[in-house]
Amino acid sequence: MSKSFFGFPILTGIDLDIRPGEVHGLVGENGAGKSTLMKILAGVYTRDEGTVLLDGDDVEFSHPVQAQLAGISTVFQEFNLLPERSVAENIFLGREPRVMGFVSRREMNRATAALFETLGVDSISPSTRVRTLSVAQQQLVEIAKALSFDAKVISMDEPTAALADHEVELLCRIIANLKERGVSVLYVSHRLREIFRLCDRITVLKDGALVATRPTSELTEEELVRLMVGRPLSTFFPDKALGASVGSQPALSLEDAGNDSVDGISFDLHPGEILGVSGLQGAGRTEVLQGISGAVPFTRGQVRINGTPVNIKTPGQGIRARIAHVTEDRKATGLLLNQSVMDNALAGVRACSPRRSSAARPKATELFLELELSARGPDQEIKYLSGGNQQKVVLTKWLLMDPQIILLDEPTRGIDVGAKFALYVLMRRLAAAGHAILMVSSELPELIGMSDRILVMRDGRLVDELPGGSSEERILQAAAGVNTKAVAA
Repeated sequence: MSKSFFGFPILTGIDLDIRPGEVHGLVGENGAGKSTLMKILAGVYTRDEGTVLLDGDDVEFSHPVQAQLAGISTVFQEFNLLPERSVAENIFLGREPRVMGFVSRREMNRATAALFETLGVDSISPSTRVRTLSVAQQQLVEIAKALSFDAKVISMDEPTAALADHEVELLCRIIANLKERGVSVLYVSHRLREIFRLCDRITVLKDGALVATRPTSELTEEELVRLMVGRPLSTFFPDKALGASVGSQPALSLEDAGNDSVDGISFDLHPGEILGVSGLQGAGRTEVLQGISGAVPFTRGQVRINGTPVNIKTPGQGIRARIAHVTEDRKATGLLLNQSVMDNALAGVRACSPRRSSAARPKATELFLELELSARGPDQEIKYLSGGNQQKVVLTKWLLMDPQIILLDEPTRGIDVGAKFALYVLMRRLAAAGHAILMVSSELPELIGMSDRILVMRDGRLVDELPGGSSEERILQAAAGVNTKAVAA
């Protein structure tokens, strides 16, 4: 399989086979060609060279519906659902069951309920409007939609990126169910634990070329990372810079801060410190960052910056207080997808300090080089960049604003191990330069490897403070409210 865009090769001579009832992992850094390969199989792109055999027959798709009708369905990371339509209407869109020539909602709901029963899902009503569903429930709707085409092969692109732990468990059970029925799954994820847990074999891509395909049982995480990025796992989390220290006076202090989502939040964040925030989904981690930045302001308590009380009620006020807020969903709230890389990098400066725009442009170029941004040029539309490169542009935008306090909400979600390492190096450099960093992350190894201290939240409150390097078990016990003394007994 080979594919080029504008003369630039994206895939070169890729060989891949997927067996009936197999979960086949597809891994590689952002830009390795995983998404392009999936889109060729899905009928979104047409191949330049190569052959696709489905049950031994040569097939080629020029439209996603052709692929679906042939038995190849794809669950993309960005959902393709209509928010104002019901679950059943989304699943059977364009092929609604009819009785005497009229669309039968009863039959559509019955068929949808049967699909969810097959998946072991009982928490979603076929008549519910999609806009009222959580991200995890929308993910399940996409999987049910794929199954409704009687799929032989289902491709899943980062299916757990927005799921909580218990929702990941449900997805794992669903995938096991699909295996038992003989459905093949092409599974793309940057979460190595899931790859090793779920996949029978793993194919590694790098720079659009095939590196290796091996049985999972013959690989370790260390070996897989080395195949993907040429760097051992032991160097994942860079050490602190020599001579780096944490300031004695807090850059940010919260005292009993709260709003409708969180309450009684008190902690100090010091210059030169990376303070991690852990907790289960819904614990209030994102809401704390939103309160600090003014996106969803605190309505009670006290916030101090460098010892001075502040009353931040809007994001603009947060920016003027030198607070950067890298949001969880970069595509929805961090980027202007139809604009260029450079326009996105300069968006904050243009909005708040337009006179600095010209001077900020060369600084943005310097940051692109420092972050090893991979793009055809500053005029390329940002929607065509990989997730890791998009995140680098978001960080560039905020760094051009000269922030003192940097709020990072799931900064490495959906990006590959190589891009993660580049962001970790940047975080260390920023901390060494005196920036104060508050990082929310659902990746416990990331929190443990990067944080000087770890705050744990549960039910909208801070429930524990742990030293950096604490065990995953200890963090999870605090997040889940487990009595550690009882566990020890």
